[in-house]
Amino acid sequence: MPYVRFLYHLVWATYERQPWLNPEREMWLSRILSGKASELGLFVHAIGNAKDHVHLVVGIPPTLTVSECVRQLKGGSSHALNRRTPPFRWQEGYGAITLCEEIMATVVAYVLNQKRHHREGSVRACFERFTETDTAEARRA
Repeated sequence: MPYVRFLYHLVWATYERQPWLNPEREMWLSRILSGKASELGLFVHAIGNAKDHVHLVVGIPPTLTVSECVRQLKGGSSHALNRRTPPFRWQEGYGAITLCEEIMATVVAYVLNQKRHHREGSVRACFERFTETDTAEARRA
């Protein structure tokens, strides 16, 4: 049996970067994303967020494309959050970075400490990109 492990750091933003991820939504979001990930056969290593975006470190099975995975995660979470605490909407697009075993611990720690990184200004631009043009914006965040 082959050994296959595809690891990704995924990130996407709220619509127009609205600060919608308050403590109540954050609690629901983590549960919703974990449940949807399990449904899709993903292995979640970490979930973290700031007020206007979310990060996940996940293992994606080879039977699922990254774009389909993100589509399902964003669609399912947006739908569920709108039922509980409307209005809620994700911005179009996402960032996806492939990871190797050697940097997993670093990326997981970064994702789990999102609020601190944004509060202290220690964000890493390479981990904050949602689109090709986000580099300058991530540096200012």
